[in-house]
Amino acid sequence: MRIVLLGPPGAGKGSLAAVIKEMMDIIHISSGDILREEMKKGSKLGLEIKGLVEKGALVSDELITKLVEQKVSEDPKLSKGFALDGFPRTTHQAQELDHILAKLGKPLDFALCMDASLKVILTRLTGRRVCRNCGALFHIKTKQPKKPNLCDLCGGELYQRGDDNEDTIRKRMQVYEISTKPIIDYYAAQGKLKRINADRETEQVRSDLIKMLNEDKSYQNQKSSRN
Repeated sequence: MRIVLLGPPGAGKGSLAAVIKEMMDIIHISSGDILREEMKKGSKLGLEIKGLVEKGALVSDELITKLVEQKVSEDPKLSKGFALDGFPRTTHQAQELDHILAKLGKPLDFALCMDASLKVILTRLTGRRVCRNCGALFHIKTKQPKKPNLCDLCGGELYQRGDDNEDTIRKRMQVYEISTKPIIDYYAAQGKLKRINADRETEQVRSDLIKMLNEDKSYQNQKSSRN
């Protein structure tokens, strides 16, 4: 299946993507992963991206769209499908993604919007701590490390990201709501929008996802064809 994940920062897209990967055997890819992967390759596009990043400039719509097209067209690991996170960010990008997938004869199955309240997002993000060494995530209330301020996996120092503060999070949420609503409306008009309550714990969200997929005919057809 081919899925787009929509949701504000802190909605739990990464956690849900792990559940989707387990259930459907498809790959979770983010726009950030695609950019980093291209930079590691040292390709012409990768060098162009690196130059933009080092200058603090934004990667253009045209460039990120080209990379997404390259990824979904050429990566054999995506033959079973994918959960795409971080793209599209605009209605134009959503239209471009539809064109790309139409050329491949592999249209998007649905867009999954993770609805999360500001109160829950503030709790999740202000309490988040990140390992400075390996990037592992912890939380001061829900996922405390065994040793204070030290990563369980590598022993690295845990820190709070500079943008994980209340003022910044509120601003990010405002930007998200303004920029993402047109994309939600775009997929709703196509009859491809599904919504899930992301305020709850991962296991509850997982149960909702299972119920949703069991009611989805395209998923059931694909599941049957694999068996």
